[in-house]
Amino acid sequence: MKDKNEVWQGTLAIMVLKTLDAMGEQHGYGIARRIEQISNNLLSVNHGTLYPVLLKLEQEGSIESSWGVSDNNRKARFYCITKAGKKVLAAEQRHWQQTTEIVARFFALEGESR
Repeated sequence: MKDKNEVWQGTLAIMVLKTLDAMGEQHGYGIARRIEQISNNLLSVNHGTLYPVLLKLEQEGSIESSWGVSDNNRKARFYCITKAGKKVLAAEQRHWQQTTEIVARFFALEGESR
């Protein structure tokens, strides 16, 4: 059995934007399950973490929402990425790429004598 890790608040917004960009309109449960699936179930996304991020992204104009009916015939709020959200996602992808390259350089360092 794998232990699930909590998703960092700042990174969850990026994962939500990327999920919506790749999959199109989704309800909150679908977004959470997709993030968990992509992480091979190593990440755990709970409603108490996800919905504040969705609200913040909507207030910032990165996503829009509307009410609809889910596959199991329940009323659900569906979210989609906006043009502004796509710009935010592109900028965040560049930032994370640069950050991971920098961190990788540190991991590659051999022990140095003093």
